[in-house]
Amino acid sequence: MAEIESPSPQEAFELLLAGNRRFVAGGPEHPNQDAARRAEIAPGQRPFAVLFGCSDSRLAAEIIFDRGLGDLFVVRTAGHVIGAEVLGSIEYGVDVLSCPLVVVLGHDSCGAVAAACTALEEGVPPAGYIRDVIERVTPSVLAARAAGHTEPDEILAEHVRHTVDLLLDRSRALAERVETGQTAVVGLCYRLADGTAQPVATHGLEVPAASAP
Repeated sequence: MAEIESPSPQEAFELLLAGNRRFVAGGPEHPNQDAARRAEIAPGQRPFAVLFGCSDSRLAAEIIFDRGLGDLFVVRTAGHVIGAEVLGSIEYGVDVLSCPLVVVLGHDSCGAVAAACTALEEGVPPAGYIRDVIERVTPSVLAARAAGHTEPDEILAEHVRHTVDLLLDRSRALAERVETGQTAVVGLCYRLADGTAQPVATHGLEVPAASAP
């Protein structure tokens, strides 16, 4: 499959969604996964998207978006929670590697979101460093409830939107690239059962985001 040398943010987004459609339909092309591609990118990388997603084992980015070596710069944490290392990694992707697209990828049945809801309801936080993850998800759960959203999918969408907003608020470098049209940021909600990824937040793209997954 021929690749666009330097895709625009819109083109990068369309590349990503096209791969997801192939995955959902059961007809993946497995592009850029052979020895020739391995040799081609050995001198340096030029991914077309930064993908910041949950660490869930069912959310393997190159598989669900039918991509290959050198296509995606992937950053993952449980519940896609943000820390300094995450921000630095994403800024590396956009500033040094010039990625035209940043994706925040959440999914249904997220353990971190469910644990945050349970901790709020029962008033008992998890032990160890899991607590740190849950505390970073909690503001999204509170915001969803304040808006009258109680369904799991609604809370997930709010968490993805909150993560996108937090990225743009904390990373001036990323915000400036979005303002100048060099990079777009999109939040996607992935459904484990059917494999679809739906936009719930977009900045710098023509495609409007849905209000809920």
